[in-house]
Amino acid sequence: MKLGESIRKGAKWLVAGSLGNQIFQFAFGVVLARLLVPADFGMLVTLQVFTGVVGMIASGGMGEALVRAKKADEHDFNVVFTLQLSIGVLIYLVFFFLSPAIALAFNEPLYIELIRISALSFLLRPMLNSRNNWLQREMRFKESALVGFAAAIFSGGISIIMAWAGMGVWSLILSGLAGSLVGIILLDRVTPRRPRIIFDIKTARIHSSYGLKSSANELVSYLRKQTSNLIISHVAGPGSVGLYNKAESLAMLPFATISGAVYSPVFRAMAKVQDDAAQVRYLFYRMISLLVVYTLPFYVGLAWLAEPFIGVVYGEKWLPAAAPLAIVSLGGLIFCIGHPCGAVLAARNLLGREVLIQAATWAFVAIASLIGLHFGGLPGVAWGVVASHIFATSLMYYLTSQSVQGSLRELINAIAPGLLLNALMLAVLSGLDMILPPVFQEHHQATYLLLSATVGALTYGAGFLYLPITALTEESLRWRKTLRLAR
Repeated sequence: MKLGESIRKGAKWLVAGSLGNQIFQFAFGVVLARLLVPADFGMLVTLQVFTGVVGMIASGGMGEALVRAKKADEHDFNVVFTLQLSIGVLIYLVFFFLSPAIALAFNEPLYIELIRISALSFLLRPMLNSRNNWLQREMRFKESALVGFAAAIFSGGISIIMAWAGMGVWSLILSGLAGSLVGIILLDRVTPRRPRIIFDIKTARIHSSYGLKSSANELVSYLRKQTSNLIISHVAGPGSVGLYNKAESLAMLPFATISGAVYSPVFRAMAKVQDDAAQVRYLFYRMISLLVVYTLPFYVGLAWLAEPFIGVVYGEKWLPAAAPLAIVSLGGLIFCIGHPCGAVLAARNLLGREVLIQAATWAFVAIASLIGLHFGGLPGVAWGVVASHIFATSLMYYLTSQSVQGSLRELINAIAPGLLLNALMLAVLSGLDMILPPVFQEHHQATYLLLSATVGALTYGAGFLYLPITALTEESLRWRKTLRLAR
């Protein structure tokens, strides 16, 4: 199978699985938001700041090293599994004994038990990672997508039952562990991987060399993303961080659904041709072009309809999340460029330089969040986060373009088709607002939301399918055939 066909086939399954996953997660999230209060989500986010940071260390980046490696056999997978399991056990013990200190720092005794239970995930992750990494290396994304979807459905269902029973934040913690257990059981049935304990220092060094750089990059990137949540949690409390996290997670939905799913097959394809700059450059700009076409309209829609969307779907208690949602969504174009940059740098083993960019951005977002929170509340934090994304992506693109001999002209050509379609959609939505009575949105929020979303989607879809945009000719023809609008 040709490289392009492998990417398309893998991406199709991952996007389909991710889309189904996100739809159900969104539905579960709406139900949970009405059963729980922002403070419950805020406590979970605060916990995830700590467990997520250590999670970067626990993986050691060695899973990605296995996927990228030109050769990796059963022995390599077992050595990596052994290392990750050993680190996981150590991390669990550290969290178990440090939990009282963390609870004291946030003046919340409940954090003691929450952390001790939540940290059990570090004992489960190696069993998940070993099998998932094997599926990614073999480009068997269909199985990976189906298992992830099934585990997410199970986890979401359990969380709703627990929340309805009045278990509060525990419904979010325990359902996550249950989902991981189901994932392990299902992966065990679709992969030949049977992890065994094997210690081999030589093999460990081979994979940890790349893995340490990958892990360091992921760690700093994660800290950068979570710094705003930690600052809000410490200064304004769990209720505020719950509101902001809801806004940011909604703004990241297009990214998680499409860009996150496409990353795996594209990264694997880039890794295969990592020494061919021209091939990597083509994949890079093609990924940007398609991400702008397929994800930017969702960002534009969220920015345009943030307030009625939050009010209708989540209820009045979540309305303070609307402004941060609209602001963070304005960074959609930046996300479409930054993620492909990360794929190139990882595939071409330039993570050491990316770490420096992530570290500088971490300092940037910390300062911007503090200033933004002080002068503008949650919207101020959102503006600071968007500014940090612009800063990081500018540096990332410069480094990437140097690596693959890219140019600003190629970037403009890549994003132009998507920008044209989104400009058309915005023009029609603006016209719709001018036609509707001034008080229509205020008094008929649900109708306004549905009408605007429908008109926007139809406009964008028609433009994509029928406008004579040369760069999208093959893509639009493929969709017209799929929808039986052309032969």
